Order: sequence, then structure tokens, then C-alpha cells
Amino acid sequence: MRFRSLFLAGVLLASTAAFGVAQAANAIQPDATKWVGSWMASALAGGADSAPPAPGFTDATLRQVVHLTLGGARVRFRLSNAFGTAPLTIPGAHVALSAKEGKTPSAAIRAGSDHALTFDGQPSVTIPAGGMVWSDPVDMAVPDMADLAVSLRLKDVPATVTAHPGSRATSYIATGDALAAADLPGAVPVTHWYILTGVDVQAPAAANAVVVLGDSITDGRDSTTDGNGRWTDALARNLLRGKSPVGVLNAGIGGNRLLLDGIGPRALDRLDRDVLDQTGVRWVIVLEGINDLATALKAEERKEVAATPEAIIGAYRQIIARAHARGLLVYGATILPCQGIGYCAPAMEPNRQKVNAWIRGSGAFDAVIDLDRTLEDPKNPGHLLPEADGGDHLHPGDTGYRLMAEGTDLALFAR
Repeated sequence: MRFRSLFLAGVLLASTAAFGVAQAANAIQPDATKWVGSWMASALAGGADSAPPAPGFTDATLRQVVHLTLGGARVRFRLSNAFGTAPLTIPGAHVALSAKEGKTPSAAIRAGSDHALTFDGQPSVTIPAGGMVWSDPVDMAVPDMADLAVSLRLKDVPATVTAHPGSRATSYIATGDALAAADLPGAVPVTHWYILTGVDVQAPAAANAVVVLGDSITDGRDSTTDGNGRWTDALARNLLRGKSPVGVLNAGIGGNRLLLDGIGPRALDRLDRDVLDQTGVRWVIVLEGINDLATALKAEERKEVAATPEAIIGAYRQIIARAHARGLLVYGATILPCQGIGYCAPAMEPNRQKVNAWIRGSGAFDAVIDLDRTLEDPKNPGHLLPEADGGDHLHPGDTGYRLMAEGTDLALFAR
């Protein structure tokens, strides 16, 4: 009997231990969904080139249409006063599915899709100077590549408003409170974004985001306004066709540089806010450096320290190290050809080739996306393919951006 008792006790202990292991395993199982970034705009201080037209933001409703990449079961929105010089109060905010179809802009929303946003349960929020805030999650299922109309009620906005001038999308400013209006027929159109800097979706647990850190080429200069023709848009479409649940976040700023402030803070200084702090990010693509190389030719005239290839490579190494410290994979994109425009003088070409050779051969990046070879004209080295050229020999057009996305190996974004 003693042996039987010991045997039963052993079975009981083993069963209890197994139950405990099962409980622990269940406790660490990942959730079925998670928050992932689906859209973003890099913040910078609004200036004269992005000042809102009349009626301005003294007493207005701003409706902005943003094109998501990844869909999800719920959404939430990031509002920023990062460059504000005083607190920013948002008396109210709404979101709805946009009635926009194709490339035709529209301030209208789809019937029955309007939702009021709240912030910690309240309909209004005050964002301190230099701060940001997330809305509460909204129970609103949104499909992949959805167009959302986000409406903000604005009063007495600080003199310096946080903005993104290069929206390549039409926003609308209406007088007074028009948050829930089905359309804004008298609104003033403007091709800038303000205050709204991010949209997250509640996506499947397997989903992740890629952030593309770049300048005007990533920002979509010379793509069709309201056409969602940026290379990040094309990349998102390709990933979704390949059944990859990846949010593609565009962290491009026209005129941006790696080493010195240009238009917006230099890439090294905005890396945390625009890349490392984005939701669900797994990968980073770096396509920066062309503005450093071009402005280096006029450094003395501009009273700046010239950006050498070595200094640009040093900046890449810093970005890689900081992203790796967060467990992210970093992909280096080669700098595009740009001969034919005065901005990119022939004297710049040897430096571009030196930087690109390092990107390809150093092994410092986790992978290389060779956009230079994708878009360079083999009959005219140093120049963009004629069909890729947006017209100024520096920025691709819609076709060029599509080719950039097609030249990106989707296997880089496999889980």
C-alpha cells in the first residue's frame, strides 16, 4: 500500500506540474491581435509655405483624408503638438470612411460611418507644447487601403502649428463646427496635413510595420496629388497582394538631410519619433543622403560643414546601431541617380557612387534594396530612366515610384 500511495502521489505531482506548465504556456501565448501602424506623416514646424489659407484655424473644422495601408478591427489616432509654442486644444474630433473614389478628391464621408473620437473618455483634449496624444480606440473595422476622413475642430491654434507640407493629398478647411457634416461644399482645399501624424489599426498578431525613412523621394514629390502614387503606397499594395500583413509607414520629408537640419529636423534627430517609436515596427528602410551630397557642393556658400561620404556613412552606422538596439532590421536603399538637374552637379556623382558602393558592400545593413540599379538609365549612367523620371531628373513620377516598389524584394518582410 505504501508503494501504491507513493505512486499515486507521484502521478498527482506530475499532473499538477503539467497543469502548471500548461497554465504558464497559456499565460504567455500572444494575443490574437495587436496594434500596428498603418499610416503616418512626419511632423515638422509649419511655416509660410504650409500656413492654412483663410478661414485659417481660429474657428474651423479641418477634414483630412488619409490613405491607410493595413486594415484592422479597430483604429486609433495620434495628434501632435510637437512643434507648437503653446498648448493646443482640440474641442472635438470625428472619423469616417471617406467617399473619395480613385484619384478624385472629396470632402464627403460615407453614410453611417461617422464616429466621434474621445480622449481618455472625453470629447476634447489639450496637448501641451511639444507633446502628443493618442485617441481612445474606435470600434470601427477598416479594410486594407481604406481612405479615412479625420475631422478636427480647431480654435485658437498656436502660432506655430505642427504640420506636414508635402501631403500630396487634399484636406479641407470649413468655418465653424462641421465635424459630422456629410460633405463640406464650401470648404477651402489645401494640400497639407496638420496635427494628425499617425493612425494605428488593431491587426492580426502576425502583422508588423515597416518605416521608410527618407526625403522628398519617399515623401512622393512629383507623384499625382490624391493618387496615392508614392513608392510606399505601391510597396503596400504589393505586400497586400502577396498576403503579407505589413503596415507601410512613410517617414519622408522633402528637403530632409541626414547630418544637418534642412526642411525638418535632420534624420538622426527625428529617428526616435519618426521610426523607433512607431507602433509595431519591425523593419526600417533608409533612403536618405541625396540632399546631403547635393548641398555639400555649396557648403561654403551656405556656411555649413560639407557632408562627406564618410560622414554620411557614419550617420548610417548610427541609425543601424540605434535600430538594432531596439531589435529592428535595417535595410539600406541606394541613392538614386539625379544627373540632369542643376541641384545634382556632375561633381557630386563620385561621392554618390562611393556611398552606394558602401551600402552594397559593407554588410552593415541587414539587406540592401538597390533602387539606384532599378531606376538608372543603362544608356545614360547617372540619370533616371526616362519612363521613371517625374520631369525634373531628380524625383521619380508615378511610374518611377511603382518601379521602386517592384524592385523591392517582398521576401525581406516575411515574418
